[in-house]
Amino acid sequence: MVTTPNDIRAHDWNELNDQIFEGSWNETLQRYRTPFAFRGVSSVQHDLKTSLMRLGGDYAILEQVILRNFRKYAHRDASPGDSVWNWMALAQHHGLPTRLLDWTFSPYVALHFLTANLDAYDEDGALWCVNIRLLRRLLPEKLKKILNEEYAIGFSVDMLGRAALSLQEFDRLADEPFAIFFDPPALDQRLVNQLAVFSMMSSPTAALDEWLADKPDLYRRIIIPAELKWTVRDRLDDLNVTERVLFPGLDGLSSWLKRYYSPRNR
Repeated sequence: MVTTPNDIRAHDWNELNDQIFEGSWNETLQRYRTPFAFRGVSSVQHDLKTSLMRLGGDYAILEQVILRNFRKYAHRDASPGDSVWNWMALAQHHGLPTRLLDWTFSPYVALHFLTANLDAYDEDGALWCVNIRLLRRLLPEKLKKILNEEYAIGFSVDMLGRAALSLQEFDRLADEPFAIFFDPPALDQRLVNQLAVFSMMSSPTAALDEWLADKPDLYRRIIIPAELKWTVRDRLDDLNVTERVLFPGLDGLSSWLKRYYSPRNR
């Protein structure tokens, strides 16, 4: 998807912040609490296809096979629980093709991933914002009931385990495709620091951007022009939203130093 009906173009850092936090005032709490999950991509040409879709072939059939073998060969204590939801989160976190997509509750973390690739600074980037508070009205009744009982707007893996014990059971909760967002277990400090959240469709062949296309009240996409990327990147470094923080350890430290000291005219 190259353009969407809900594209908004940011022209400077201050305007970008206004667009990010628009609609975040919570009248009940009398505080700012954004209802959005965010995903930053380095190019507006990037769609919301999953890594499973990009695998190609009979990927819908292979989903079960790949996950089953992942569980078979992974360390016995690799997952914090034996539910399919814990295994799905673990698999996504370690790069296995799944129907999950990585999101974050922090717009600045999403902007980090949008600007992390210096080789894409000649392209406009995009910040996807999905309102998960409004999303719940389109959920199957069983899932709505669980959210209401927990006074929650998103799911945990334990809550999903109460709704379905398998992907097949989950997919059968409604006749039409639907989307959910759920918090992964705290597998490591990286997920914690990134305020990570996963999206998932109720079918391995359903793409989130295509599902959102006729639901304009659920999302917006903020376009970050190529000429604004350096400003955004420098502001994020000032805010300490860097690889050193988001990827704790020597790998993250090295990535941060390499990018931070790269000249603009590289």
